[in-house]
Amino acid sequence: MFESLTDRFSGIFDKLRSKGRLSEADVDAALREVRLALLEADVNVGVARTLLERIRTEVVGTEVAKSLTPGQQIIKLVNESLIETLGREAVPLSTPTSGPLTILMVGLQGSGKTTSAAKLAAMLKGQGKRVLLVAADLQRPGAVDQLQQLGERIGVSVFADRKTKPTRLVKGAMKHAATEEFDVVIVDTAGRLQVDQELMAELADIRKVVDPTEVLLVVDAMTGQDAVNVAEGFLEKTRLTGVVLSKLDGDARGGAAISVREVTGCPIKFAGIGESPADFEVFHPDRMASRILGMGDVLTLIEKAEATWDEQEAEVMADRMMRAEFTFEDFLSQFQQLRRMGPVGDLLGMIPGARSTFANVEVSDRDISRVEAIIRSMTPGERVDPKLISGNRRRRIASGSGTTIQQVNGLLKQFNETRKMMQAFAAGKGIPGLPNIPGLGGKRAQKAIAAQAGLEEVDLAAKPRQRKVAAGTQRTKKNQRKKKKR
Repeated sequence: MFESLTDRFSGIFDKLRSKGRLSEADVDAALREVRLALLEADVNVGVARTLLERIRTEVVGTEVAKSLTPGQQIIKLVNESLIETLGREAVPLSTPTSGPLTILMVGLQGSGKTTSAAKLAAMLKGQGKRVLLVAADLQRPGAVDQLQQLGERIGVSVFADRKTKPTRLVKGAMKHAATEEFDVVIVDTAGRLQVDQELMAELADIRKVVDPTEVLLVVDAMTGQDAVNVAEGFLEKTRLTGVVLSKLDGDARGGAAISVREVTGCPIKFAGIGESPADFEVFHPDRMASRILGMGDVLTLIEKAEATWDEQEAEVMADRMMRAEFTFEDFLSQFQQLRRMGPVGDLLGMIPGARSTFANVEVSDRDISRVEAIIRSMTPGERVDPKLISGNRRRRIASGSGTTIQQVNGLLKQFNETRKMMQAFAAGKGIPGLPNIPGLGGKRAQKAIAAQAGLEEVDLAAKPRQRKVAAGTQRTKKNQRKKKKR
């Protein structure tokens, strides 16, 4: 997401970082480029003007911090202004005073309402809530079937009745929710244009019946600044409590995300970032601003890892990797867990500096699929001991995985290099190819890592007792030789 906008900002900031001092002309030139980048990303003109005025005011009235260069200070101010435009902080769902939490999903037809309703249901179910989905979209053929299929996929009940009117359907759903003691009711309404008076009147009737805790407008992020017009049209007809940005993974520009909060005043509460039910996340303005500016989003990456990775398995795997004992079976397991975290491109975007580091490297889910195919074409013995893989076996593996011998050789080489790197790291020698930082891989680094993580010190690179004894014996012999020379 935001590829073009992120690339433009990265280019602007690279120029600023190269300057020791910034003149007024440098600041004006940088802000002009920021404005152009925002307009190219289809950000609302008024929002772009407000954002730039906010940045300029901060630049004029702020002294450069001692720990920052002028260029870094500009980047910091752009980041803070963008966070302010996006909404400052995440806004959670409201808590009802009584009864279930009732959420009304509204929006244009084709904006992703039904899918977003199911994704939100899956998220709330994961939090331990009993969720009921209500199929109140009786206008679009197949809408009820779609919601029922999604409900079955995520294990959530769906209330549906094709032979009645939406208001009666919703009334029956609310009675059912009260009887069965559901915690959350999510009503998927029909898509409508804000100029469609008949459908907007129907929405008002549904709202009276439901008396919703939340009314969430689902906006297609790929519509750019036109999303602002949609939001304003719905605001004229009904009270909105929040916005859901759908299809954010397909939005290369980002205009909707930056514009809709500033213009409407409605907080963006959730964002759909993929096609699967798990590709749905709480919208954090500070994290999104960091992603847009190419500074990564480590917190979201950690949350995804915590939700996806098995803690015990991760500990065992970390120990095996530090001892360079991992096999292709472990390699395959790691790739599978990585895929469950989401698209590789999105994960790289969450790592600070990854976009510039891998600017000329194509990393895609197709590459991971190819690696999985190669490993699955190996025998169990070959996965444990890659030294068994001779020339004939490589041809067999390539044929079985639909790849070339060169690609098989490349994976074997990569695997061996990873093992060597882990061996060097475990021995406290640092990582080959990187600057030799004192203590990297040794106890000093482990203490620092443990302190940052708030954990007790754990010596991940601990060696077997025999190696310690051998090391002690060598020191003793060396001392004896020194004494003889004296």
